[in-house]
Amino acid sequence: MAVEVAERKARARPRLWLLLGPAFVAAIAYVDPGNVAANLTAGAKYGYLLVWVLVAANAIAVFVQYQSAKLGIVTGRSLPELLGSRLGTAGRRLYWAQAELVAAATDIAEVIGGAIALNLLFGLPLPLGALIVGAAAIGILAVQSRRGQRPFEAVILALLGVIAVGFLAGLVVSPVDWKAAANGLVPRFDGAPTVLLAASMLGATVMPHAIYLHSALARDRHGSSDDAGRVRTLLRATRLDVVLALVLAGAVNIAMLLLAAAALPGVAGTDTIEGAHAAIGAALGPVVAAVFAIGLLASGLASTSVGSYAGATIMSGLLHVRVPLLVRRVVTLIPAVIILALGVDPTWALVLSQVLLSLGIPFAMIPLLRLTGSREVMGTQVDRRWVRWGGAGIAGLVVVLNLALVVLTLVAL
Repeated sequence: MAVEVAERKARARPRLWLLLGPAFVAAIAYVDPGNVAANLTAGAKYGYLLVWVLVAANAIAVFVQYQSAKLGIVTGRSLPELLGSRLGTAGRRLYWAQAELVAAATDIAEVIGGAIALNLLFGLPLPLGALIVGAAAIGILAVQSRRGQRPFEAVILALLGVIAVGFLAGLVVSPVDWKAAANGLVPRFDGAPTVLLAASMLGATVMPHAIYLHSALARDRHGSSDDAGRVRTLLRATRLDVVLALVLAGAVNIAMLLLAAAALPGVAGTDTIEGAHAAIGAALGPVVAAVFAIGLLASGLASTSVGSYAGATIMSGLLHVRVPLLVRRVVTLIPAVIILALGVDPTWALVLSQVLLSLGIPFAMIPLLRLTGSREVMGTQVDRRWVRWGGAGIAGLVVVLNLALVVLTLVAL
């Protein structure tokens, strides 16, 4: 009997790999151009000081993204849908407004990042680059609209591979001080600017639109089921999916900070992506700089496609309005093009967008944890007490950091 059970488990294990994918799509949000701006700035200005922020943020991301996917699998509904069913008309509209503002900030960062990459690679004007990124994103979204989620996941996973190579390649030739990097794991700040930057890094790593989206991705990929055994299998696969995807995303983020800390400290102009790219070329050679720019381009293309998907999910769940993904992509492209046409510093716009994202995290995280902690919603898959307490602690830390961010920003004005 024991042998038969072992054989059944052995046969079931490979099927887990076939269930992977949604978390890798959500993970794109964790390696978007906003991450590049925040992480390069942190490394170039403060060396290895804020490595701990990325490690902590990635650990939070693993927890939160699993909770979001779990909600979608167990209930068969997305987080925006569940919120929409519990709020009145005015509440749904207000909640949608703040979520849409966060999604718009995300989209602006992603399009700007792709435009910067095209400028670095081919010298294209930024507004033209933004239009090209938007057009390419429409092509990627068309794959999802016409062929379904799995081909879309394959395209996003390929772009994620390019991103990883683009941002990890520099570490091969850069002289990282691994002892100093290890010291960077000790939590500490160095004045108000580092708190502001840490909040930006948190907003770039734990992204509200990814929290809303992952529940829909898991639901759309796996559907819902009353079979307790299948649900357990899906949750086991989801844990593996989330850990693998976000370990990769976390490695890419940390690599960016380490690269900047090793190759760019004290170099003038490294507070912009363009300046950092030039400094990388001067310090590590044009090949590494070109690979970095290609990674940035892939990041912009993939993340803006996923961001449009998230925005449509939010609107559908909260307003009960379905806007075609391609139409939404065209409409939300306009603000980024206007910002670039007005000559606003693109890296500054990227970092500021990440601060806005950080402010939106509690609005996504707290309702998520309340729902996954509700037996009425989750049934037998309700969060255990230690998970609920741990989630409350995480949400509390995020809220405190955001309050500090607001205070420091007001003081600086």
